[in-house]
Parts: sequence; C-alpha cells; structure tokens
Amino acid sequence: MNNSTALPRPAVLVALGNTRQPELTEEHLDELAFLAETAGLREAGRIVQNISKPDPRTFIGKGKVEELKRLVHFTKATEVIFDDDLSPSQLRNLERELNPKEKDEEQPQVRIYDRSLLILDIFLHRAKTAQARTQVELARYQYLLPRLTRMWTHLERQRGGTGTRGGAGEKEIETDRRNIRHQITVLKERLKKIEQQRLTQRKARSEAVRVALVGYTNAGKSTLMNLLSGSQVLAENKLFATVDSTVRKVKLGNMPFLLSDTVGFIRKLPHHLIESFKSTLDEVREADILLHVVDVSHPYHHNQIEVVNHTLQEIGAGNKTTILVLNKMDAFRQQHPELHPEDMLGFYRQQGFETIIMVSATTGENIMELKRLLFEEVKKVFLTIYPNYLKDGYVFAPFEVS
Repeated sequence: MNNSTALPRPAVLVALGNTRQPELTEEHLDELAFLAETAGLREAGRIVQNISKPDPRTFIGKGKVEELKRLVHFTKATEVIFDDDLSPSQLRNLERELNPKEKDEEQPQVRIYDRSLLILDIFLHRAKTAQARTQVELARYQYLLPRLTRMWTHLERQRGGTGTRGGAGEKEIETDRRNIRHQITVLKERLKKIEQQRLTQRKARSEAVRVALVGYTNAGKSTLMNLLSGSQVLAENKLFATVDSTVRKVKLGNMPFLLSDTVGFIRKLPHHLIESFKSTLDEVREADILLHVVDVSHPYHHNQIEVVNHTLQEIGAGNKTTILVLNKMDAFRQQHPELHPEDMLGFYRQQGFETIIMVSATTGENIMELKRLLFEEVKKVFLTIYPNYLKDGYVFAPFEVS
C-alpha cells in the first residue's frame, strides 16, 4: 500500500455525519484524508451518511451505497475508506456491492479499508524496530482473522503477491485462517522474548528520572525531542512519523534525566494496536513526568486533548505530573491576531492542567523557558528518589536561561 515511487491511488472517503456538529464531520474526514495521504493514497471524493447509527448490513444506507458505487465508477477509485470500523458481515456485503461478478475492464477491483486497517497498514510501514514491527503485525493479523472472506488484496500485498485471488474457495480461506492463527502464536512468543529484553533495559534505567513526550499525532513531539535532547529524531508533517519509542539522556544544568518520544495518539486508535503496543507505552506508564504536547493552531485541538487524556487513562497513566505544552504558537498568532494567548490559560486550567507553557518548536519561542520549567520539575522528582542528596552536600547547578 505504501509505495513512495508509485502515483497515489484514488480513494473515496466515507463517514457518518454529526448532525449537531456538521463541521466536526468535515474535520474527521480531513483527518481521514491525511491518513490516506500518509498511506500513499489520494482523496478522490467523499460520502457522508447522516443516520443515527450504522446500517447493520452495509454500514451506510442502501441509497448511499448506490451513490458510493456511482462515485467510485466516476472517479475510478481503487480504494474506499470508512472512518469507522466495519464488521465482517458489513465488509463482505460492501465488497459484493462494489465488486460485482460481472467484470468491468475499465473499473479495477475496489479494495475496502476501515479506519483500523488503514492505521494498521500505516504503522506496519513506519515501524522500524523488531519490537514495533512484531507488535503491529500481531495487531494486524488479529484484526484480519475474522474478516477473511475477500480480504485477499491486503494479505497478498503483505506476502508480496502480485494480484488478487478472486476465485479462492472456502478451503483456501480456511487454509489462510490456519496460517494466520499460527502466525499469531509465533508473533506472541516472539513479542514475549522482546518484551523481556526491554524490561531488563528499563530496570537498568529505573533509578533515573524519566520524562515522556505524549500528544496527538503530528503535534510536534519529535521536533521538541530534538530541541530538548540535541538528537535527530525523525520529524515530518505526517501522521505517525514516530511509531517506535525513542529514549535519549538529557542534561539540564547538572540534572540528568531520560526523555522518551512515543507514538502519537489519535481518535479511534485500534483496540488491538493499543493492546499490542502496551510494552512500548510502558515508557509513558513508567514516566515520572509527562510533557503533553498540543498543536494549539489546530481548530479542534481541544478535542485532541480529550483523546490524549482518555488514552492516558486507558493505559493507566492519567494521574501523572503533566506539563501542558501548547506548541505552534507562531501559527496560532497568525490565525488569531485578535486573541491574547494569556486569555487562553483559564480554559486549560479548567481542564485540570496546572502547569502550562506556550512554545513554538519551529521558531524556538519559549524553548529555554520550557527547559527551565522542566529542570525544576525533574529536580522535584529527583529529590523524592534521593531525599538525602541535599543533606549529603549535593548542590544543584542552577539552570541558566540565556
């Protein structure tokens, strides 16, 4: 799916409408389009279905299915991407509707993705370490197993095949099911060994103060990681640029600590992915301090904060000392010259954040102030770990803001 040398394939996006907040529907579709772009696809059209709950048979109503078929034919789309998860039966029914038995030489076979499968494909492409790749492959197989009817295209691409197996019978499907169950068992065993190695590494670092960068995907965490640590972590304007967690030793004054950059969160993050990534998210769970990075220039950044807070609660990291880092202030000022940034602080304090700082990782605005603030917070944790240091004559070198 992710072939950087090929032209982006056209995809039609499908979502249920939010009748109370129609602008939120567009925002969700914009995010889905960004996900598609990250996966090497391009938006060819959009379908919005305004119903209170999904149709149990085809997710969208019968009339919208016909509209979708016409749009797919008109745009010659090769992919249809749903912004929610599809049940196995919905997937089967939609594939029958969009890929009739009568072949149309001008219209290629249409592959159907739901949101989870799209995210899993992106993660699989972006994961670099053995642990991350194993985690994603496990999550992907677990997700595909109940959906194995006409999902040949997804599996063929992973196996390096060149085409679909549209005539495959039930025997071949059952063979693939057995193969996938075997792969799941192998991957779980492999993951256990990798996680044991990572646990040993974390125990070796257990006496250090640990800080973790968290936030919605594409909020600027990796850029901040580079500024705070002097390292060169990949930072680009794409969703999930970081999938593998990265840990760097940082020193402010004479105060050392470990700083980790973790995978960005996103709404409707696939459950299997959260389960598989729990060992990677241990960097967040075991951190002493969280830097919650927010793209304050995003029109729905308050929703993104809620998504991150919910995910932190879900993984058991919701009550940690947190610094809210409002990033991209340069872009925010251009968008809202009439607003004074200080007037925003009351809103975030109402959301439960006590320590808030406004920065721009791009221009360097307030980065030294962020370092000073982080120095003070790390020092507090350090003294809880080593309460006798001051009694023993240890002196903290002041962190000077130049």
